[in-house]
Amino acid sequence: MLQKINSSAFRGNGPIKILYPGLVLGESDTGLGSIGRIDHATFKGRHHIAMHPHVNDEILSYFRTGKVLHRDSEGFQETIGGGRMMLMKAGKFFQHEEDIDGTAEPHEGLQIFIRPGEKDLKPQVIFHDLDKLYSDQLWRLLASPVADAAFQFSSRTWIYDNRLAAGTSAGLPALPAAQLTGLLYVYQGAITVNSDIHLRKQEGLIFRHEGFEVKTSSGAELVLFLTDERAHIYKDGMYSGNQLN
Repeated sequence: MLQKINSSAFRGNGPIKILYPGLVLGESDTGLGSIGRIDHATFKGRHHIAMHPHVNDEILSYFRTGKVLHRDSEGFQETIGGGRMMLMKAGKFFQHEEDIDGTAEPHEGLQIFIRPGEKDLKPQVIFHDLDKLYSDQLWRLLASPVADAAFQFSSRTWIYDNRLAAGTSAGLPALPAAQLTGLLYVYQGAITVNSDIHLRKQEGLIFRHEGFEVKTSSGAELVLFLTDERAHIYKDGMYSGNQLN
């Protein structure tokens, strides 16, 4: 199964566009397995997002440009953006606020809301510096359920990224498990899948039990999500949970 995600599937008229991937399939769940919600944010100038709670969400901050000063109820105060990433494992209760700096360059990135494997886990905040800002022509594993991963999800979820140069192609990485469902997202640029599915920035492809090749004439930055829909997850997180309940 291959299902295109058009940019019109995103909700919101402000600087944050929200994708509920389950709605693309017309299902009774706004999420896709453990992938609850994907926010694509673009801010210019300075902005403050006041202290707010998260409950039973695991949120990966994938910010490529600009800077964000993060403060939270666990006592952390850190600047993230570009090569410095953050995973917030909200668990039973967690609060944070953000000061966004998009003055030197627009702040742009993804906040990825993943459903936890269990409810009310202990809150945890993890920071990690990437060796390189981009992974060129290679799928880089950013987060997984494996214990020694820099970012470890409590659910069976994997996230990769890859930057393709103009005039190149790529297949999928070796999948870490059988019968996984995937979501390929075009963060920047444009690609063609199997010669007949054309995807631009802020579009994507949901796939089940399919292999394919992507090509790009102009270059592209891609983010790949994999989820095991058979695995146990908690679907009532504040932001990652099923919003149709």
